[in-house]
Amino acid sequence: MIVQKTTIFPASRDAVFQKLHRLETLQTIAKPYAVFEPVDSAAAVWTVGGKSSYRLRLFGFIPFGTHTIRIVRFDPDGVSSREGNGHVPVWNHDILLVPVDESHTEYTDRVEIRAGWKTIFIWLWAKAFYAHRQRRWIRLLKEGEAQ
Repeated sequence: MIVQKTTIFPASRDAVFQKLHRLETLQTIAKPYAVFEPVDSAAAVWTVGGKSSYRLRLFGFIPFGTHTIRIVRFDPDGVSSREGNGHVPVWNHDILLVPVDESHTEYTDRVEIRAGWKTIFIWLWAKAFYAHRQRRWIRLLKEGEAQ
């Protein structure tokens, strides 16, 4: 199943892209739906070919296994990762960045989810999660303007 959500962000594509490099951004925009705690020496900055693992907790307290992220594309037009864990073996995430003008970017999360009989439940959670993430992104970007 596919989850897809698009929002216009109040920032340039370059500003969004720079924040995408950092684990801290994921941790900020995912809370409280998901908490990612690095396992061993998980990358704080992501690059193509990188692989990192995280203890994943839903809503901050429900253990959901070790989530692995493999970056297969990372450029100003977007990011593609192949992710998964024991509960959700396929979580293929694509982020698309399309400049609207100098200070706005069309941002799309597109996620392919395959989790057997659990897929429909994971899909429903993911729909809410990505709507939440994009609201948190906007807040993060607006806070960056104020600094």
